[in-house]
Amino acid sequence: MKNRVLTMVIIILIAITLILTAAVLVWNTMDKNSNSAIGSEDTAKPISSQQVKDNTVIVKEIVTNLNASSTTVIRVSLAFQLENEKTKKDFENLLESYVKGTIIQTLNDLKVDQIKGKQGSDDLAASLMNQLNPLFQNGKIKRIDVTDKVIN
Repeated sequence: MKNRVLTMVIIILIAITLILTAAVLVWNTMDKNSNSAIGSEDTAKPISSQQVKDNTVIVKEIVTNLNASSTTVIRVSLAFQLENEKTKKDFENLLESYVKGTIIQTLNDLKVDQIKGKQGSDDLAASLMNQLNPLFQNGKIKRIDVTDKVIN
């Protein structure tokens, strides 16, 4: 009987030790992953204001109707921050033909409620980014800012 209890206590102690060891290994692995993610953000070079200016294209005053059945008109200006010079050149080549057309089509699909306020501007920027980024092979659009928006 004593032999059986002693064996059971040893098995329980070994099981607890194995569980604690596994928990420590998992904890350390997760800690290293989170530190490497934080470290990679810190090692990214900050962008100078001159680089932002050099890689930004302003699209001024696009005027169109919101929602084809509506008489509501929107005037919008946008700033596109691009990843690099090659992407900027590609963007400028496509500006008159494809970019402006995509902006107008996107605005024509929106209702007044969908474009109002900060959330509307953010949704417009996200939609345009999703539609335009696949065009570029040498980089991407990093950010789109609505610099002017008037709804009549």
